[in-house]
Amino acid sequence: MIVLAGLVAGAVWGGLTARRRGGNRLDIAQYAAVGGIAGGLLGLFAAIAIERML
Repeated sequence: MIVLAGLVAGAVWGGLTARRRGGNRLDIAQYAAVGGIAGGLLGLFAAIAIERML
């Protein structure tokens, strides 16, 4: 669940960043995709770290 939350949060953050910078639809989609990938990876590493601590 942490991975999915990171993915969604990253996608929203990327989309809002592109919109604030005045990007068109494709820019917003690209920023959202990259943000989602980055957020998902951070969530994955967080989940692995939490699992190892338990």
